[in-house]
Amino acid sequence: QVQLVESGGGLAQPGGSLRLSCAASGRLFSINTMGWYRQAPGEQLKLVAAITSGGSTSYADSVKGRFTISRDNAKDTVYLQMNSLKPEDTAVYYCNADGTAYGGTIPADFDAWGQGTQVTVSS
Repeated sequence: QVQLVESGGGLAQPGGSLRLSCAASGRLFSINTMGWYRQAPGEQLKLVAAITSGGSTSYADSVKGRFTISRDNAKDTVYLQMNSLKPEDTAVYYCNADGTAYGGTIPADFDAWGQGTQVTVSS
């Protein structure tokens, strides 16, 4: 069983910054891609940023130049540094990771989600 635990959400003023963290735990064998998604009220879940095990990154156009995704493979943790925050960044942010874990004696693929953390940008 793989678990993702997020932290770092909260309230920020427009132009401010927040840093989200997401730590994976369980009988992990390897983690491939880790990413952050967000869902604003009344909207669909959308990809914000993703990073591969090799460090390749991708971003939604709406956050390019403002958000930075990074990961610490030794800690099985992914981060999202959010700068120059805007009210439209307000959403619940979810961490996602896929890879391989030991479900029994044989490794099996997993695709796990965190519980979500609220980010509110408001003056």
